[in-house]
Order: sequence, then structure tokens, then C-alpha cells
Amino acid sequence: MTLRSMLLAFSAGMVLPIIAQSVADSPSRTIKVGKAEVTALAIAPKGDRVLAGTNSGAVLCEIESGKKVHTFAYGEDGATAVYHVGFNDNGEFVVLIGPSGKRTVWSAADGHQEKVITPHRWIPDPRQVKAMGLEMSNSAFDRFYQQQEVKVGDLTLRAVKDGKVDFIGPDGKVQRTLGYPENKDQHHRAPLLLWEDQLLVGTDDGRVLFYEVR
Repeated sequence: MTLRSMLLAFSAGMVLPIIAQSVADSPSRTIKVGKAEVTALAIAPKGDRVLAGTNSGAVLCEIESGKKVHTFAYGEDGATAVYHVGFNDNGEFVVLIGPSGKRTVWSAADGHQEKVITPHRWIPDPRQVKAMGLEMSNSAFDRFYQQQEVKVGDLTLRAVKDGKVDFIGPDGKVQRTLGYPENKDQHHRAPLLLWEDQLLVGTDDGRVLFYEVR
């Protein structure tokens, strides 16, 4: 159906079929960020890099080549795990937040840590951080996964135990599951991120998987 015919059909009050979205069975791209469990994901504003938070800091990689650009050695309040990652608007800086809610800012250009975060008003404020469940009273041994659910069409994709991803229909029933035999940690919850026509899934053995959404 052409755009013109769709517009004519819409103006005539016709009901058009909804094109259902689906996720490919296997990943079209895999980026290995290391051996640590992937706990959080973000894509740079230019769409050329992926930032992966792990249970041992964070890693910035080029998407096209998979090349590692920088490793950020997060370590705050006795914890090395990162549960929130993000970029500023132009992608020059990244923010990492661990279980205690301690925010750190790093240069995406040379990998150094900013000594003062006050000028970086783009990072989540203390109230937003607390809403994520990240605060000083947390134990460094507990887990605080953030990206556990995304919507694809009329399906809800949800991270569940053993690093699996359930596809849940409107009726609440599981229609499909992505599983990873390599997963060794039953408590791992895969971070999920929708980016353009891709679903990103983080594994417990340091992989970021890209699935086509069509």
C-alpha cells in the first residue's frame, strides 16, 4: 500500500492493518566488552558507540568494529558495579552510577574522570537517583538492575532469571523466550535497550547482543 493510498484510506475512515513488530531469532551483531556481567546499556547520541555498565566498572566500544575505546574503573563506596549509564547531549561525557547512588562523570574522549561533577547539570539529580533505588543504605552485594523491560509492538519483553528474556503477549502469557546456555549466574537480569531497529541485550559473560527488530 502506497503512502497516497494509505492517506486516502485514512480519510475515508477505513481501518488499516497494524504491522506487528518481531525480534530476530539470533543476534546480527555481538560486541564483547570483557568477561564481567553486563548490567546497564546506553548508545551515544551519534549512534556510533555503546556504553556498557558491568559489575566491574564500564566499557565504551565502537559499534561498527566492536573495538574497545575506553574502560572506566568505577569504584565508589566499596562497590565496582554500575547500574546506570548515560551520555550527555553531544556524547563528550558519560555518567556512571553504582548501588550507593554515587555519580561519577568521565570523558568519552580520553577516558579520564572529572574531579568535579557540579558543572554537569545533565546527569540525574539525587532525587532521580533515589527513584532508581540507588542509595547509600544499599549493600554492594545486592543488585539493582534498571533496564528490565521494553515494549516491541504489542509485546512486553522482560528480563527474567538465568539472563533470559521473556516475550509476554497482551494476555500476559509468555509467547517466546530468548535463552543463553552460556549464562552461569541464575540471578543475572539482562539489561534491555531498544535503539532504532535494534534490541540490545547484555549477558553475564560480557557480551552485548544486537537483535534486529522488524
